[in-house]
Amino acid sequence: MFPLSTVLFPHDVIALHVFEPRYRALVADCLVADGCFGVVLIARGSEVGGADERVATGTLAAIEHADALGDGRWHLVARGMHRISVRSWRPDAPYPRADVEPWPDAPPPTAGPGPAPGPPPSPPAAARALLAVRRARALLSELAEAPAPAPDLDAGAASAGAWRLCAAAPVNVFDRQTLLEAPGVEDRLELLADLCEATALDMTRLLSGGGG
Repeated sequence: MFPLSTVLFPHDVIALHVFEPRYRALVADCLVADGCFGVVLIARGSEVGGADERVATGTLAAIEHADALGDGRWHLVARGMHRISVRSWRPDAPYPRADVEPWPDAPPPTAGPGPAPGPPPSPPAAARALLAVRRARALLSELAEAPAPAPDLDAGAASAGAWRLCAAAPVNVFDRQTLLEAPGVEDRLELLADLCEATALDMTRLLSGGGG
């Protein structure tokens, strides 16, 4: 397990500079095994030195590129695969370890007897979330706090598109964790739209010179 001060979503990519001896050992072990490790958010504490408080929901990451720097350090590029739930933490040996299980999205609600509806999310939820993310990013660009280009994503492409849209959203790390823990795609996109609409409202007030 690799606790970090950020949230990794499935289908998103993360770059890591690995320098602590315990995480150098983690990389070495991963590279001779399946190349995977778990990423969870540090709720309190630091990435360096241990004694951190960790959340119980994270993402399984797969190493896509590992560059050894010659002095024991590594540059890694890893991709989020799927959501995981931590059942229990084991003693560090020397890096954090845990018993985990996959946590798939909840199935979409059915309308009663008969076949289940098509793949989530529903178009209104996807459209609302996509519009909210684009608006929040555009307003942030006016404050010179984020790149201007809006995500060109098909949020209606069910789970993968929803995760990519979450990764593009300009929200804080604790909101990202809340998005990661949303039960299903529909819930996630409704929450994403709420968060980005609130962010856009705050930024509109700042740009207009209004108070909080």
